[in-house]
Amino acid sequence: MTSNADQCFVWLWLPDETEPVVAGNLVRDKSRFVFVYGKSYLARKNAIALNLRELPLGTEVIEPIDSMTMPSSIRDGSPDAWGRRVIINRLYGKQGAAAYNQDLDELTYLMESGSDRIGALDFQTSATEFVPRNSRSATLDELMQAADLVDKGVPLPIDLDQALNHGTSIGGARPKALIESNGHKYVAKFSASNDQINVVKSEFIAMKLASLTGMNVAPVRMERVLGKDVLLIERFDRTATEKGWTRKIMASALTLFGLDEMLTRYCSYEQLTDIIRADFTDPKADLKELFSRLVFNILCSNTDDHGRNHAAFFDGKAYQLTPAYDICPQMRLGTEATQAMLILGNNNQSRLSVCLAAREKFLLEEAQALEIIEQQLEAIAIYWSSVCAESGISEIDLQVLKSRQMLNPYAFEGLSGNAERVANQAERIRRSL
Repeated sequence: MTSNADQCFVWLWLPDETEPVVAGNLVRDKSRFVFVYGKSYLARKNAIALNLRELPLGTEVIEPIDSMTMPSSIRDGSPDAWGRRVIINRLYGKQGAAAYNQDLDELTYLMESGSDRIGALDFQTSATEFVPRNSRSATLDELMQAADLVDKGVPLPIDLDQALNHGTSIGGARPKALIESNGHKYVAKFSASNDQINVVKSEFIAMKLASLTGMNVAPVRMERVLGKDVLLIERFDRTATEKGWTRKIMASALTLFGLDEMLTRYCSYEQLTDIIRADFTDPKADLKELFSRLVFNILCSNTDDHGRNHAAFFDGKAYQLTPAYDICPQMRLGTEATQAMLILGNNNQSRLSVCLAAREKFLLEEAQALEIIEQQLEAIAIYWSSVCAESGISEIDLQVLKSRQMLNPYAFEGLSGNAERVANQAERIRRSL
């Protein structure tokens, strides 16, 4: 289905502002969408580009890069798999299973999703009046019920549809929703009907451990609702002030690469280091942080580190890595594993030896890179028991996490020279978990 509309207006929360302004116009041009900044926006003294390279300030019409349907900076604000399922359920749920054969275009997804989306953009039919598409306040119980019905392909009652619509603009494929509680905003993640293990508890453990290694990670906590586990991740793109909520402009790594979902296979850590050196406020600090995240992803078997699972804040002049998110151990059956993004050249093997071979791209000496790995291993050894206990993970799921995902032996294959001590350290820790 193609939206009846041929355009929408892009609204933006400028840095430190609690009310949005109209920034420009997204217009259908055959099968693509072009963007043009509004004259009133360009006249503002505090006007900033929506993206440093893709959408520079100017009066000209900006076309999508290469074969993209719309500018990737704007696509970042559109729902991913889960949000699209919720929207399709709302529009076509009465058709049952046939509903999921519907083909909606990107403009429809932008205009049907909630306004409290990740980042600082929203999309409206008017250039003069901002009308937020926010649902009524919903409890975790209601959100859990609604997510469960969508996961099963069951049409939502009106009240639950309104409750879940608030989170349609979130990225990712797993069931989730947005919620506000006690002056904080959260992404709530739920279990899926096809989960083989307790994924939300595994993600909680990985996120907590990552934070305890010294990485910059979004705060998380576990809740129990209707007999099921819910992972709450505190949002880092919102700040509460006396006047209201401010929003932070964000760009996914996919956008920084100038790519879309069809070209994700070309995403690489190596290329991301080049972008960080060129366009980031503090390249040295963010390169070290990125290397730490790559290492931890390999240590915990998070192979889902694709271009939308990395992001950066944008202040109009330069970028800065956001806190890490979506660090979730993935199921693995065989010995070998690969990361979603290339690491060095065409190599994406989930091995620390590949990380060490790439260390110079992160501006790290061998000793610095080894120190990061050793500190992470030591933190895992120290905090493993307490974090697992805090999560309440079952013994069966814990055994899966220990035996297949955390510190998998494949991660340490190929280490030599000074790095051999890392493999020995990991083996000792693995036996103690």
